[in-house]
Amino acid sequence: MSRQTTLSDVAQRTLTECADTTERDDTPTPERDLLNRAKAHAADVAVEHFPDLPIDEIVWEVSHRRQRSAGATKYDPANGEITISLAWDAFEQHGWKQFSSTVRHELIHAWQYHEFGEADHGRTFDRWIDALDTTQHCERFTTPTWWLVCEDCGGRIARYRRSKTVRNPEQYSCSKCGGAIRVEGGNGY
Repeated sequence: MSRQTTLSDVAQRTLTECADTTERDDTPTPERDLLNRAKAHAADVAVEHFPDLPIDEIVWEVSHRRQRSAGATKYDPANGEITISLAWDAFEQHGWKQFSSTVRHELIHAWQYHEFGEADHGRTFDRWIDALDTTQHCERFTTPTWWLVCEDCGGRIARYRRSKTVRNPEQYSCSKCGGAIRVEGGNGY
């Protein structure tokens, strides 16, 4: 009869893997350091809050392209794989202390996918915000290329890509008050 793996075994293995780089490419990089730190932090949080989450099976990656969100969690229902992608620019802008909140935020989504097969920022997410000292949305870490501005209420929405709304603002209206939208910014737009 084989011994069942306990949560403390998983946490210890994760921490050991983060510290031991002899079995994989040991070229030190800032990205690898961030991933190691994020994995260790996630393991610590999971031990206390998500004991059934298979933390050692989560795939971690760093994104140099992400602009709107500091992190993202993806789920492949075909194989159950959960991937957490962390934005390098957000980490550089905010530093670890603030960025660790992003790791905890994404860990909630990983747990949601594991438990329910879907994730969102609804009630299930909200119940973990205080316990994990995180937020629903991240602080902006890059400057938007465009702003969609409501002519009536003055509401502003950041845009980083030249979306349909940026190209054709006259076809859209403010979701809050129904006012006309104009586009600001965009280097010569």
